[in-house]
Amino acid sequence: MSRVRLSLLAVVMSVLSACIGAPAFEGEAGDHFDGNRFINREPMHKSFTDFVRLGWGLLVHAESWPHWVETPDAATPAGRVETGVVVTYISHATFLLQVDGLNILTDPVYAERASPVQWAGPRRVHAPGIAIEDLPPIDVVLISHNHYDHLDSAALQQLVSQQNAPPLVLAGLGNGLLFEELGLQHYRDMDWNDTIVVGDSRVHFIECRHRSGRGLTDQMKTLWGAFVIEAPSGHIYFGGDSGYGPHYRDAGERFGRFVLSLLPIGAYQPRWFMADVHMDPAEAVRAHLDLRSELSIGMHFGTFQLTYEAINQPVIDLADALREQGVRRDHFAVLDPGESKRVRPLDGITKGGREEHGVQRPRPVASSAWAGSSPITRRVRKVRYHPLGSAVRRS
Repeated sequence: MSRVRLSLLAVVMSVLSACIGAPAFEGEAGDHFDGNRFINREPMHKSFTDFVRLGWGLLVHAESWPHWVETPDAATPAGRVETGVVVTYISHATFLLQVDGLNILTDPVYAERASPVQWAGPRRVHAPGIAIEDLPPIDVVLISHNHYDHLDSAALQQLVSQQNAPPLVLAGLGNGLLFEELGLQHYRDMDWNDTIVVGDSRVHFIECRHRSGRGLTDQMKTLWGAFVIEAPSGHIYFGGDSGYGPHYRDAGERFGRFVLSLLPIGAYQPRWFMADVHMDPAEAVRAHLDLRSELSIGMHFGTFQLTYEAINQPVIDLADALREQGVRRDHFAVLDPGESKRVRPLDGITKGGREEHGVQRPRPVASSAWAGSSPITRRVRKVRYHPLGSAVRRS
């Protein structure tokens, strides 16, 4: 059977296996819930034909990715960080945030595939930077929405089973029904602008521009969102998945400067379809500025091939966008899987790291696995890389 036929069969079987979907939220209509589905501030208009066109394009237009990318060995993280903020990138949208004594895990996905089944669907191309069994005890899990590349049922169940005390799982309205099916009991569903106090920190669930669904019958029937952590050491923004919109400026104005923002930079091609739900790197830089973020870290790239672009294209486009928008590259970074960074408030910088007069050339930074250290990656992209993905194309 041809590769195309095999791919089509895999897609069809994956869709059929997910027809039931996740349980749906039930409640009264409001400004972002019409009584049946959740809605964005700016409506999305995509037809079934658009989805078919996208799926066909993934088979015939998507760039080739390497089968596997080796990543550097990583040290086991500390049990706790009592003062300050340390962020460790694990993969895709999964980070370990160690914040003033709290251990917070974002969108934990450890599955081999971002799919309802593990024999078909987008396959992981690198190992998680920290094995799930090597994680320190997790106090809080943040779930931005229920897509398979952000909510991994088996990972949540393993986290609960391997800890003496279960983590508190925070997610949008309606997701608790799925958590109950999984046997999770320590959770809270949150509406936009809900707040929960955890230790000395406050966790807010706020608006972003995306969608939800784990099958055909539950599209937009649980709530998606972003998180803000107000901690003694500063404010942290976790963006989950989102298209660009005024919600970034709203968050920046409401919460002030962020010491750290975790922003998606990948899965953005083709723009005719993805612009509604996924920022491209240029928009991510605009979001960084809107949030008045002292440091942003890119995510949602290089783990699962979800869209058309090549594995390193987000890093290349991010470097171009930073230069074009006058933002220093040391204010918007990408990390290797397993790499940690201690975050300190930065005094005396301009908003979002933007220079008042032109672009400041930063000192060289450590090379990243996503900056082309894998020979097979270089062969696929036909480029060679400088740190942080600024590319010199071969003639």
